[in-house]
Amino acid sequence: MAPNPTDETQCCPVFDTSRWDEKTHEWYDKPFLRDDVFQIMHIPMNMGSVVKRMYQQIIDADASPDPSDFLMLAYDPSPWRSEIYMSVTKEIPNARIQMLSGTFVSKVFDGPYHMVPQWITQMDEFLLQRNQKSIKYYFYYGYCPKCAKKYGHNYCVAFAQVK
Repeated sequence: MAPNPTDETQCCPVFDTSRWDEKTHEWYDKPFLRDDVFQIMHIPMNMGSVVKRMYQQIIDADASPDPSDFLMLAYDPSPWRSEIYMSVTKEIPNARIQMLSGTFVSKVFDGPYHMVPQWITQMDEFLLQRNQKSIKYYFYYGYCPKCAKKYGHNYCVAFAQVK
């Protein structure tokens, strides 16, 4: 079962950085439920309601991955819109499912959201050392804001899809 953003007693499990830091992942048609978040200059305006709606769709369809396999990726194609991807275990009727395929390199960072441009620069340098180049970036926060405060870390995993 995925972490439940509406359940304060369960919420986010302790985040294992070793699973994601400087790792390579090969995905072939990995299924994700996809939705959009309205933003103003990359600041999400309706993230909470979108996440709750997506999570409810996953629960209703019995498509929750194990909490250790749950991912909620964000991709910002513009300052006005973000795409949110939640991992699922199967197709969900009447839902927008996006299959992600390719090679993804992940690296863990810790800090506030506004540091994403710096993390992209650091990630680009890391990839360059490995003779790789990013095609697209997705970001995964290991904790919701409440749990980040509770645990004292705001872990963010950058997933670079590489050529």
